[in-house]
Formats: sequence, structure tokens, C-alpha cells
Amino acid sequence: MYAEPRPRSLSRPRTGPPPQHQQQQQYTGQQQYTGQQQYTGQQQYNSYEQEYDDGEQQYSDQEEPDDFYNGNAAPSAYSVDAYAQGSRSVATQSLRAPSPPPGPLLDHSHLRPGNQAALLSHERTLELYRANAKKTQDPDLQFEFAVFMIDASKSFPIPAQTPANVIEVERATEKRDELIREATSLLKRLADRGHPASQYFLADCFANGIGTVKSKQDFDRAYPLFVLAAKHGHPDAAYRSGTCCENGWGCRREAAKALQFFRKAAAALHPGAMYRLGIAELNGELGLSKSPKEGVKWLKRSAEHATAEFPHALHELALLHERGIDNVLFVDYEYSTELLAQAAELGYAPSAYRLGECYEYGKMGCPQDPALSIHYYNIAAQQNHRDACFALTAWYLVGSPGVLPQSDTEAFLWAQKAADAGLAKAMYAVGYFLEVGIGTQPNARESLGYYKRAAELGDKRAAQRLRGAPNQPLHTPGGPGAVLHRGPGEDASLAGKGKDGKDCIIM
Repeated sequence: MYAEPRPRSLSRPRTGPPPQHQQQQQYTGQQQYTGQQQYTGQQQYNSYEQEYDDGEQQYSDQEEPDDFYNGNAAPSAYSVDAYAQGSRSVATQSLRAPSPPPGPLLDHSHLRPGNQAALLSHERTLELYRANAKKTQDPDLQFEFAVFMIDASKSFPIPAQTPANVIEVERATEKRDELIREATSLLKRLADRGHPASQYFLADCFANGIGTVKSKQDFDRAYPLFVLAAKHGHPDAAYRSGTCCENGWGCRREAAKALQFFRKAAAALHPGAMYRLGIAELNGELGLSKSPKEGVKWLKRSAEHATAEFPHALHELALLHERGIDNVLFVDYEYSTELLAQAAELGYAPSAYRLGECYEYGKMGCPQDPALSIHYYNIAAQQNHRDACFALTAWYLVGSPGVLPQSDTEAFLWAQKAADAGLAKAMYAVGYFLEVGIGTQPNARESLGYYKRAAELGDKRAAQRLRGAPNQPLHTPGGPGAVLHRGPGEDASLAGKGKDGKDCIIM
């Protein structure tokens, strides 16, 4: 893959978006945590499961000596000196909430005492931390120490393997794994003593395939721990328990129980749970009857507590206000753009892209403003939003005086980034750039490769270029941006046509 394009510095425009949404502090996030041995919490789990009418889950553990609490734990063998420094919206269709991926969901940075792990200069620092954790017997401090080790293990450098350094790689891997085992063992002991944060993080570890056999996701071990942490009032754990029940991860697929967990998390003002309930009410999911009025209520509550991890309600409410719901929600473009701006400020790429379109084309009452359009496209593109990347291709082809200098090279790089993300029209554009030599050296072989990929995804222009490739002469662009036009039937943007008004070729 080519080096990631870096757009020119885009300073924040003076005329910014509507007032920023006051971000609420989230309860927890989702740091990845690791562990090898199973958690010993079957009794607690079975007791709690009776409250949710599910006695099928079994969870057992192997006996292991409590070396840490006895002060007999062997010191870690790793060397701290080795550490390195440092969509398409559902509201436009069915309004179904996206199921959370098994991978990392949340951000634990606000709970991460290990965020200074990369700054350690010697192993003594860790030993002092370990000694202090043993001395105090404070479960919160011990939990922080486990998080510290987990965080440090993620920064542990494993050199690229070559025939000459196989032993070195094996030793580095073993040291990292030893650190993970020590941290996981401590998390298990804390979880067994009813420490909800440890229960949740250990579950998150198993759900992410860390510390499991062959690093495979293990929801059979994660789900019971999520349930136990939910029993102790952990909102994220209740939410994750609900997603497990909804999707059948480590348990039966059971909508009624999922709804119960989501409501428990929503009672603790979890924005993700409130959003899921809102979508369920709007669509009649999870065994509920359709109730747009109730759905909008839940979305509004979620929007009030939106975070960078759960900005979705802001975006969906914005789209609903864009089209309205009879007798429930009125059309309000101004409020819709304000909600989009709040979500964009939280880093939500679809909202940023939508605002980029609004300021490019003058939609939803927004003025045509190149600076704001580029600003919001850039926010989305930095998160690999493929349509936003391609929108920056359009802007770079023509430039914007005083805002963005014209650059065929940047246009090519952003188009390539969008193409690598699977956007068919971007593949066609890259093929044309390579055919003609726009922002890059001409390369007929690579050009044909991109045309073929685009044609396989249904791009008719790419198929036409392939049919005419053997005898069709190359087109020479008529100056910067001459190949740029959004195409028939689409709004013409400020960057919609080339500077000399040439017809559409690639866009």
C-alpha cells in the first residue's frame, strides 16, 4: 500500500460550525486486556443469570495459587528499557443500529494509568509499582497496576522476524506474553473478588481474542463476565451483555434479554444503550412494536449524553430533522446542521462528510463555503471515510484560492486512498490518473488494474475504457482540474468543474 496521503495543513476556518455540543464524560471505555486462564466466578454468574432467566451458561476455572496476594509473585522478565515511545446512515434506510464489532469498541484513555508506560526508563519503575500494589492491598490500585502492565505490553517492541533473529523475536515475544500473563492473573483474582472494573476488562480481553487460545475471540468466557460486571452496576458491561444477547455471542440469541440489558444500561445513561433502544423503537426491533415517538425520545436522551464513542444519536436525529416524521418530528435544517456539527466535533466521520457536502453545494440552508467544506471533509478523510477522501480529490484538482492550493499529486493520493477503501468511482479515477499521468507518472499496466477493479464493482465507465483500451488514444487534461466534474444529474460544486469548464471525464 502506498504511503498515507497527508493533506496540506488545513487551519480551522474563522466562520465555524454552530455551537459545539458540550461533551459528557463517559463512564468507561474499551481498552484491550489480556488473560490466559479462566475466571473463577461460576457461582456469582449463575446467581445473576437467574435474574435474567438463563441458566445455560457455565463458566469454570482452574485452581492457581494466589502468588501476588501472598507476595510470592516472580518478577516480570521483560525489560522496560525496550519499550518504544510513544457509512451510509441507517436513518436514510431502515434505521437499524449497527451491531458492535467483536473488536475494540470504546476508549479507556480516561481510565488508563498505563498511558505513561512508554516513558519508563528502567525496570525499577515497574518493580516499585508492583511492590506498592502488594503493600497496599487496595483493589483499585492493583487494578491500575494490571492496566499499567497491559498498556506496557502493547508497546513492547517485537522486531520483524528474519532468518538471523528468530531467537531474538521468540525471546521478545515470551517477555511480552509473560507481562500479559502477570497482568491477566491479577485481573482474574480481582474479578473473582467482585471487582466490577476487572470483570469488565477481563471480559473485554476475551471478547477481543487477547490472552485466548490462538488469539481467537472467546465470547463463551467474555459473556459471563460482562453479566457479572453488569450486576455490580457497570453500564458498559450491561450494554455489552445486551449486544451479546442480541447477536448470540457466547449465549443464546435472545431479544427479550438483550432488551433487558439495554434498559439497565440506559437507566445509567449509557448513550449506546439509549441509541439502540431508540433505533429498536423506530424499527420495531427486539420484540418491540414500532413507536417513532418513543424512538425519538430515546435518541434525544442519547444525544444529550453523546460521547466520541457514541455520537450516533446526534447524526440520526440530524437526518430525521432533515426529512421529518409525520406528527412526531418536524423538518428543521438549521437544527439538523447544528446536530451534525456536534457529532463532527466528536469526530464522527459520517456527520463531518455530510457537513462537507452541505458547505460545498449550499445544501440545508448552508452557504457555499470552500473553507468549511474542506475542513469537514478533512475531518472525515482523516478517519478513512472513503467518500470524504474522494471529495478532497475533487478539491485538490481545482484548488480554492486562499484556502487550498491546487495539487494534482495530492488529488492522486487521496483518490488512491479512496480506491484502496473500495470506492469504485475512485478506482476509475486512479486508473485515469495513471493512464494520463495526473499527479503521478503514467503507468498503463497499473491503470488497467484499477479499471478492472472498478469494472468488477459495476463502474460502467471503467468497463468502457477497458473495451476501448487497445485502440483508444490517451486523453490529455486541459490544465489543472480540467478532468473534474461531478457528472450529469449531480449538483455542481464550487470545485465541480475544471477552471476552463471542461466536460466530465473522471468524476
